[in-house]
Amino acid sequence: MKRALITLFIVLFAMFVQAQEELKNNDVSTYYFIRHAEKVISEDPNPELDSLGESRAKQWAGIFKNISFDAVYSTDYNRTRNTATPTAKSKYLDLVLYHPSKIDYAKFLSDTKGKTVLIVGHSNTTPVFVNKLIGAEKYKLIDHNTFGNLYIVEITKSNITDKLLLIE
Repeated sequence: MKRALITLFIVLFAMFVQAQEELKNNDVSTYYFIRHAEKVISEDPNPELDSLGESRAKQWAGIFKNISFDAVYSTDYNRTRNTATPTAKSKYLDLVLYHPSKIDYAKFLSDTKGKTVLIVGHSNTTPVFVNKLIGAEKYKLIDHNTFGNLYIVEITKSNITDKLLLIE
C-alpha cells in the first residue's frame, strides 16, 4: 500500500511538473500600442507635447493604471518619450528606446515573450509595428488628427489576436 501511494505521488508530481512546463510554453505576450499625444506645431523636427498632449499622456497613465507592464518602449523623440513617461513612472519602469526602421521584430518578440508591453510610436510607425506582429496588412496609417487609437495584440504559442479601440 505504501509503495502504491509513493508511486501515485510520483505520477501526480510528474503530471504537475509537465503542466507547469506547458503553461510556460503557452505564455501570453500582450502589446499595447499608442501614438504620441498632441505635439506643439512648429518647424522643429522634435517638438514637445502641447498642453492637450500633456493631459493626454497623463490620461493614458490613468487608463493603464491597472495593467502590470513589464516594459515601456518609446521612439527617441520628445513627443513619444513625454507620452510614455507618465505611464512608465507610474510603473517604476525606465523607457526602452527603439528605432522604428531598425527594429528586429523577431528579437523584439523573443525579448518580450510572456510579457506585457506598452509601445509608443507615431502615426506612420505604430500601425506598421502592429501589422508586423500580427503578420497582416490590416491597419492603415493613423490620421494626423487622431491621437486616441489603442491597439492591443495578444500572442500565444498558437494564436494571435488584435483589436483597435478609440479612446477619446
